[in-house]
Amino acid sequence: MNEVVDMTDVVEGVVESIPIIAMVLAGFYALAIICAVREISASRTSQGSIAWLVSLFFLPFPTTLVYLVFGWKHFDSYAKTRMQVRQSRLIRSEDLKVVDRDMGAKWPVQRRAAGMPFLAGNKADLLIDGAATFDSIFEGIAEAKHYIFVQFYIIRADELGQRLAAALMERARAGVKVYMLYDDVGSTGLSKEFRDRLWAEGIQTYGFNNRHRFLRLFGPMRINYRNHRKNVVVDGAVAWTGGANIGVEYLGEDPKFGHWRDTQLRLEGPAAASLSLIFQEDWNWATGEVLEVPPADAVEVGDVSALVMATGPADKLEANAIAFSDIIGQARERLWIVSPYFVPDTDMRTALYAAILRGVDVRVMLPDKPDHLIVWLASNAHADAMVEHDVAIYRYQKGFLHQKILLMDDRIAAVGSVNFDNRSFAINFEMTVWMPNRQVVDAVEAMLLADFANCKQVTKEEVAKRNPLARFISQAARLFSPIL
Repeated sequence: MNEVVDMTDVVEGVVESIPIIAMVLAGFYALAIICAVREISASRTSQGSIAWLVSLFFLPFPTTLVYLVFGWKHFDSYAKTRMQVRQSRLIRSEDLKVVDRDMGAKWPVQRRAAGMPFLAGNKADLLIDGAATFDSIFEGIAEAKHYIFVQFYIIRADELGQRLAAALMERARAGVKVYMLYDDVGSTGLSKEFRDRLWAEGIQTYGFNNRHRFLRLFGPMRINYRNHRKNVVVDGAVAWTGGANIGVEYLGEDPKFGHWRDTQLRLEGPAAASLSLIFQEDWNWATGEVLEVPPADAVEVGDVSALVMATGPADKLEANAIAFSDIIGQARERLWIVSPYFVPDTDMRTALYAAILRGVDVRVMLPDKPDHLIVWLASNAHADAMVEHDVAIYRYQKGFLHQKILLMDDRIAAVGSVNFDNRSFAINFEMTVWMPNRQVVDAVEAMLLADFANCKQVTKEEVAKRNPLARFISQAARLFSPIL
């Protein structure tokens, strides 16, 4: 009898819950409709949009939540901020003698994609690996007179982070204005104590999503769109950008990875002002504050023309992908690409295959060991497909490879934060410096030839002998390519 009564209670409980369940389902369908309207209005590819729309219709839960993370961009206000900053400051630079209009005419796609001019009169130095990178950065910080901008995807409060903090605090006590930005995802582990110590010394320190609570409070919402830039600017006259973050692993001190192969670029001259401008745009987005800093003198210190290209999800067009596709399409002799994460989309794969058919020496240098397993597995699948289409794939053997470099013919080289994947081309905020200068090209060539000497080329025979299970797992990881 008790069992009968208990079952009756259960049934009554279920019946009473039906209105609540119906309301929840209705709520998810209403949200799904909103997401569907947004996707149709902002659609870039029919295949991706159809996949979203079908999933939203048949599985509003959990598709709506996934769409809010990976499908709905939240950076319209960043585009407005960028226009305001550039209209007030960049237009004046168009009248400067350092604007290299001839180079801009030779590389119109890069110039227009960047929304910035090529600037002449720079000195560009490649900094190979962490010791050279951070010695140079700390030396530059020590010489700051007016202001320092610091921005990294990852900032750790380890030994290197403490060195950075000490260098910045010393300058702050000397009256130099210091501003620091970090990415909320990349620097998740950065302690409040570390930040508070910087603030106590007058160093303004913010996460990139500081002012945008929807991105900051709803944790998953901030996972997909990240500020991946790694920049330091001193007085608008000297700047550093590239692949290195703040952490002892970038000095090769992590026993898991050992030697960490990375490259940073030191720019001195008018182009440093472009990096300063990009930081000010990011700062305005993060804080709402318009920075008032002394304008840098446009002094020519070398003969390198450089274009600073900052890209991200606020771009109306996928500027990064457009600029790289154009470079690949122009290659006639060689195209050397170095990236720790190689997950190209269909357009990029097609462009690389077309280059091979033109007789271009296409080489891709990748790490042999993983730091992010799923990305590495997907990269393996793409790399094996490249080998089968005669693209030369090289695996770096001497530690972990993290540099992001492109070299095309004897015409142009690029150094920056861009990985060869959809995340860097369309999702993250990234930085690339394009330098159509023969001395820079020669320096990059010499650097990469030394790196190739520490690589093993993947052969077609090796690909053919892959373990079927390993191949299947890599192919499964490849399905996540659009969001990796």
